[in-house]
Amino acid sequence: MIDQAEIEIKSGNGGRGAVSFRREKFVPRGGPDGGDGGRGGDVILEADKDIGSLMKYRHQRHYAAADGGRGAGQRKSGKSGADVIVKLPIGTVIRDRDTGDVLADLSQHGERIVAAHGGKGGLGNSHFASSTNQAPRLAQAGAPGETKVLSLELKLIADAGIIGLPNAGKSSLLAAISAARPKVADYPFTTLEPSLGVIDAGGRRWVVADVPGLIEGAHLGKGLGHQFLRHVARTRVLVHLLDGSSPEPVNDMVKINTELLLFDPLLVRKAQLVAVNKIDLPAVKARLPALKELFKAAGHRAIFVSAQSGEGIEGLLAELDAMLQQPVSADAAEAPIKVFRPAPQREKVTVTRDADGYRVESDEFERLVAGSDTNDPEVRRQVLAELWRWGVGRAVRAAKIKPGEKLIIGKLELYW
Repeated sequence: MIDQAEIEIKSGNGGRGAVSFRREKFVPRGGPDGGDGGRGGDVILEADKDIGSLMKYRHQRHYAAADGGRGAGQRKSGKSGADVIVKLPIGTVIRDRDTGDVLADLSQHGERIVAAHGGKGGLGNSHFASSTNQAPRLAQAGAPGETKVLSLELKLIADAGIIGLPNAGKSSLLAAISAARPKVADYPFTTLEPSLGVIDAGGRRWVVADVPGLIEGAHLGKGLGHQFLRHVARTRVLVHLLDGSSPEPVNDMVKINTELLLFDPLLVRKAQLVAVNKIDLPAVKARLPALKELFKAAGHRAIFVSAQSGEGIEGLLAELDAMLQQPVSADAAEAPIKVFRPAPQREKVTVTRDADGYRVESDEFERLVAGSDTNDPEVRRQVLAELWRWGVGRAVRAAKIKPGEKLIIGKLELYW
């Protein structure tokens, strides 16, 4: 299972507004009728229950929505750009790689988020008609789309997770209690990715995850620890499986719980069901009374099972079903992920001094300059007349710019 990936997304640019005039026979003074540009397409992320990993996004990393169409005469608006829908597994946490902000936590099938908004279409010249400018030759360029690099992290959503040291028999237990068939063999790290299985217990169905074996230092990333531990975060109950043939099974349990504590203190507050495996082995069967006393002295109630022969499995399932029916305590519940939702930006006009002169920055007005032919003297005159209506003139006066100083607005240069 691939549970981490990065993708680059880009929403569509807005379409350019049109400069057009109505010219029909017997229709005097038809006036401007340029339509607006279409809106750029969005990039939408959607949770899909039929997708199990992020493998696809290791190979296909770039996703771009379509640009909006240009406006046309007769006040025809350009076509909106087509959205792009990126489907992700349930349980995917999406972060902006550059800022680290969490954009979404997709925890339910069909849940959606617009990760990159398409740019607005530019206004056509019909919007700039006024009593003093009845033949405007002005139009806006479309706003550019957003480009982001997103970090994707998958956390499996399961009711219970089977944890323990390598070779404790976690995969064998999952195979014994469900229809899952994980790879099983007698060497460390046989399981390199979590496996899911569905169990029937008490007339109810639960999802159980086999979390690959943890080792000392897992919280530091040793033995792929970070990749494994993240999948424990969303389980309600932890089935702590211990190897009955281990010299010190209680110490094995302490080691794993220490790793959980160091990775995330919330994990050790989750309900735990302790199970001792491999009681079918003669050596373990011989020391079974001593093991029971050992766990009793340590204050832990343990269930003794054999994933190989099936002994004790029914009792384990019954106990697990009872624990899963209990409400989740507030202390053990996973802390809600803070999702960053920036407020819509307000249009502003800023005036800054640089080596070339005074640079005026205004999104709406810069797009008006970009969408108009400012080399034409009449268009240039009309652009300057719009300065005051857009609030640019007030900002320039507030900056106390002296007459004769150079102003730079996008591609337009003029003297105040």
